[in-house]
Amino acid sequence: MVTAQDVALAKERIGKYLYETPVIRLQNLDEALGCQVYVKAENMQKTHSFKLRGALNKFLSLTPDQLAKGVVAVSSGNHGIGVAYAAKMLGVKATVVLTDTAPEIKINEIKGLGAEVLLCELNSRQALAQSLVDKYGYIFIPPYDDEAIIAGQGTCGVEIVRQLPDVDVIMTPVSGGGLVSGVAIGAQGEKPSVKVIGAQPAVVARYSKSREAGERVSLPKAASLADALLVTQPGQNNFPLVQKYVDQVVSTSEEYIAKAAHFLSSEGKIVAEPASSITIGAVLEGNIRFEPEQKVCFLLSGGNTELSFLASL
Repeated sequence: MVTAQDVALAKERIGKYLYETPVIRLQNLDEALGCQVYVKAENMQKTHSFKLRGALNKFLSLTPDQLAKGVVAVSSGNHGIGVAYAAKMLGVKATVVLTDTAPEIKINEIKGLGAEVLLCELNSRQALAQSLVDKYGYIFIPPYDDEAIIAGQGTCGVEIVRQLPDVDVIMTPVSGGGLVSGVAIGAQGEKPSVKVIGAQPAVVARYSKSREAGERVSLPKAASLADALLVTQPGQNNFPLVQKYVDQVVSTSEEYIAKAAHFLSSEGKIVAEPASSITIGAVLEGNIRFEPEQKVCFLLSGGNTELSFLASL
């Protein structure tokens, strides 16, 4: 099981290759969200997403012989970009199996970094990637269900607490659980009292259902504006960590995912994809409430979206 020490080691390993993205005070959003609003701007990361953290930590945990075999990853977009970036940096052959609904901007970014892209249906990605592992001996780079990936994502939590020592709550988007579990471990390793809350699309509320059942539940696939958050079952490594460290997981409707993305761009002047805005949507929808004096940091997970798309919401 991933520990705070694993996250600290990941921070040492990957720190020099990444931006320490800023925590930004957005005071003009306080009234609407009912708290003191801060954002951790991972949309300003090198690949415009937090996913580079986990990908780099995984790559740098592999031996030269393993890297020489080449890698394959499955992704809805941002993990693929992170893998392609890390592979280019280290001179490694990379193939990314993408969901066939992935936005064009993400597909083009991965190709531009030199990785091969294969498109397939959401629930077929793993089988296709495994067939490439079996055929070519590639090393698989998981998007979330892996200890090195979780530890890498957790470095966001360490940075938030160090940048904002009196933070009360951190909110993150939730898909497979790599980000929220890693952030909870990293942040609480620095400050045990900080609360971590995740937000997921209501159309695929896999963590709420799983927490209620006390075991991982698999849901039917669904479409969402939050295209990066469509995993249908919590990760095997992630679920027990979420159960242990994450205080709450809430759901956000499609209406409020759209409202939040528009609100963040129009009022906060921040460009972030809808999956990044889902936490703000949960608050706007009234699914979680804060006290006016609480300092809440909303982790903006990515900004790989078109301005024209945000304008259409």
